[in-house]
Amino acid sequence: MNTADLGLPVDVPSTALFTDHYELTMLQAALRAGTAERRSVFEVFTRRLPNGRRYGVVAGTGRVLDAVENFRFDPDLLGFLRDRAVVDEATCDWLAGYRFGGDIWGYPEGEVYFPGSPVLRVEGSFAECVLLETVILSILNHDSAIAAAASRMSSAAGGRPLIEMGARRTHELAAVAAARAAYVGGFTSTSDLAAGFRYQIPTVGTSAHAFTLLHDRERDAFRAQVESMGRGTTLLVDTYDVAEAVRTAVEVAGPELGAVRIDSGDLLLVAHRVRQQLDELGARNTRIIVTSDLDEYAIASLAAAPVDAYGVGTQLVTGSGHPTCSMVYKLVARADGAGPDAPLTPVAKKSSGGKTSLGGRKWAARRTDADGAAEAEVVGTGPVPDELAGRQLLVELVKGGRVVGREPLDAVRDRHIAARAGLPLSATQLSRGEPVIPTEYVHGASGS
Repeated sequence: MNTADLGLPVDVPSTALFTDHYELTMLQAALRAGTAERRSVFEVFTRRLPNGRRYGVVAGTGRVLDAVENFRFDPDLLGFLRDRAVVDEATCDWLAGYRFGGDIWGYPEGEVYFPGSPVLRVEGSFAECVLLETVILSILNHDSAIAAAASRMSSAAGGRPLIEMGARRTHELAAVAAARAAYVGGFTSTSDLAAGFRYQIPTVGTSAHAFTLLHDRERDAFRAQVESMGRGTTLLVDTYDVAEAVRTAVEVAGPELGAVRIDSGDLLLVAHRVRQQLDELGARNTRIIVTSDLDEYAIASLAAAPVDAYGVGTQLVTGSGHPTCSMVYKLVARADGAGPDAPLTPVAKKSSGGKTSLGGRKWAARRTDADGAAEAEVVGTGPVPDELAGRQLLVELVKGGRVVGREPLDAVRDRHIAARAGLPLSATQLSRGEPVIPTEYVHGASGS
């Protein structure tokens, strides 16, 4: 696999060091104790949604699959571990042959989730599973947070296109992942060319204020852009006086002008004035694009405005106030012995303080009402009730170390739109509230 596909610099050949120090020291101790090969089940879930959010969005699964596939310890990485004395020589020898050979099940990417949903289940030996904790969480927590914000913005936009424009507001590699997650959540394009290259997301963009300021007159800047890009281009009209710029833009490009962009001011008021002016000038098909630090609330406030598309940056790539989903990766079952047929025993943290968890390998299903709308997220151990057997949510992603769950990004995006549509209407409300459906737990014998 090309490391560029993972959003990595070309000189980083592996995802193996995208992990915490203690993952390797746990491995070393388990190898010495003879427990490293015990069959284990880890699950990723969150105990609660971010404050006020009514649903979560699973995003980053495709990147997780790439990261697992590319989790290798080459000689340079092993040399680093030896030089820093992170682990002993016996552990380095074990890591030299590391390949994940277990199974991974999870909610399909784009699906919605709720507190307690087992969004990912990783099964294999303790040794091979524990090493993946940090990289899996770093991807899912980041991408799912961005996708949840994007989903809320997409819902608020009411079908109007959304452009992801946050590359300059975050880390350069995070920007690529954010553009992908935003596309999953309902955005239609990105300004980030690396995201377009890696994930085939449509890219857009024309000019910034600097281009207008470069020229002696605004008219000269508009003329240069139209001559270069054609009359269907988008002209930025708020560098100086908006009304004058709109008039000049139509004079230069004619009524065939593709769009104007407004990046400042009272967007609701300015959009109405610009629409009226464009219509009076005969540019009735010229679209209006607004940017300027938008979030889902600002987008919703513009629902009645004659706006054709929105560009969103800072608020999107920071999760609109919630940059993580607080997902955790917990051991929920382990074998009583080292043999492959040893029965699984449920295990769980039992300490107080709100961090308890439910032991046992989980299944999950979504119960619907008579109208087909979701009414509960059901999470259980043991046999799946017959009435829920056809509504199970987890799908196979990795089998025996081989990735089997890759799919096109457009399919993921379509799934999210369908999953969101299957929730009660209150899911799209922007006001603070509890999860739109409850999580119910069914306890049974968790078996192997």
